[in-house]
Amino acid sequence: MSAKEDFVPNFSLLDPQIEFAIHEDIGDGDHSSLSCLSPDSRGMSELIMKEDGIIAGIALAKYIFQKIDPTANFDAVTNDGQWITAGSIVFTVEGNTIKLLQSERLVLNYMQRLSGVATKTHHMVQRIAHTSCRLLDTRKTTPGFRVLEKWAVRLGGGHNHRMGLYDMVMLKDNHIDFAGGIVPAVAQVRQYLKVQQKELAIEVETRNIQEVHEALAAEVDRIMLDNFDIATTKEAVALIGGRCEVESSGGITEHTLVSFAECGVDYISVGALTHHIKGVDMSLKAL
Repeated sequence: MSAKEDFVPNFSLLDPQIEFAIHEDIGDGDHSSLSCLSPDSRGMSELIMKEDGIIAGIALAKYIFQKIDPTANFDAVTNDGQWITAGSIVFTVEGNTIKLLQSERLVLNYMQRLSGVATKTHHMVQRIAHTSCRLLDTRKTTPGFRVLEKWAVRLGGGHNHRMGLYDMVMLKDNHIDFAGGIVPAVAQVRQYLKVQQKELAIEVETRNIQEVHEALAAEVDRIMLDNFDIATTKEAVALIGGRCEVESSGGITEHTLVSFAECGVDYISVGALTHHIKGVDMSLKAL
């Protein structure tokens, strides 16, 4: 699913992570704020973009501000997934000044990273917009941060691959080697799914054209072409001939992305969307 389908995570499910992050930062007290501010004072801050990019995490910021200060009043100026230019105001928040300061760094840490993911995704999606290929993320995410990073991918216009090991069967090279080959591995998967009464798509990673033949014989839902070059990708796409979905993966960068998309694959998965990210610069300023 893409960002345009208006998906927002259930942040309450992330409460253990958020509460840990709050405790990690505040410890036994925010002594800088406690020592110089009245416990009853109120103030207002605004989030300002310092560089252009896709904004991601506004809804999460509201959740965090109001978790730390239930009296906080949050006013979003724009929406998650929008392209924002440097100098623009993203939101304002009014509340207890000590609580605002305690929320500041946590909100910025989340939003800068998520906006970095969304912005990188946006740039790569734009490069292949002339094709029917869709850009996917992977499981190469920050531990404990996956649902947020995958949300950011969607805000950037990308699509999510499986969320984890539980929502799709993906047989990689080690599964196949341990199971004795693609055909017996897939046969065992189908038997397992029947016994477990589960309906999951089956994807198989292939390393060469011979394995593509084997995956086609096994009638899987999607074939991954892992570390194929351009010529072999074109050969595989022609061989598959639309009988199942085709995904290219393995070391694909912004420089090679277009060439692979133009081979006619349905998907390209890029781990760097979530594991090789520069955050988008922004700041939270008192008014």
